[in-house]
Amino acid sequence: MSALLDGDLPAASRTAGVALTEYFVSDQARWLWRFRLGQMAAAPDHARWMARQAVVGDEGLVVGHAGFHGPPDEAGMVEIGYSVAPEFRRQGYARATLTELLRRAAAEPAVTTVRATISPDNAASLATISGFGFVEVGEQWDEEDGLELVFEVPAGQGPLT
Repeated sequence: MSALLDGDLPAASRTAGVALTEYFVSDQARWLWRFRLGQMAAAPDHARWMARQAVVGDEGLVVGHAGFHGPPDEAGMVEIGYSVAPEFRRQGYARATLTELLRRAAAEPAVTTVRATISPDNAASLATISGFGFVEVGEQWDEEDGLELVFEVPAGQGPLT
């Protein structure tokens, strides 16, 4: 993440072991890396919950990134986050990434609930979570993203195909 913040895509790719694209050094991605590095500096044991590359196929094609906003809270809730690079959108990668996040959450005994927060204007993300058992439970204001709808699903209860 530090190499990505520095705009050093070759070094970041070498460290990751896969070829990362310019998407990983976009302004939006750099904001995420800065934020996550701050979280990990404050709580290094939370690193395993943070963003990772979304890789598909034997060739290791990196289509985006995904992870959790942190470890489960005291109630067992984790919030997911994922993003697919524009050139790979509308090809099923977001749903595949969501499936993997839900599988990972279900495999963690401390996780009871998975949350997704989505802008009401983000039709693509709203369509992505449909069919996974998410139920709208409220809304919230995010300083970075504005109004978000809050969806939750019990860990291990959504369709994982």
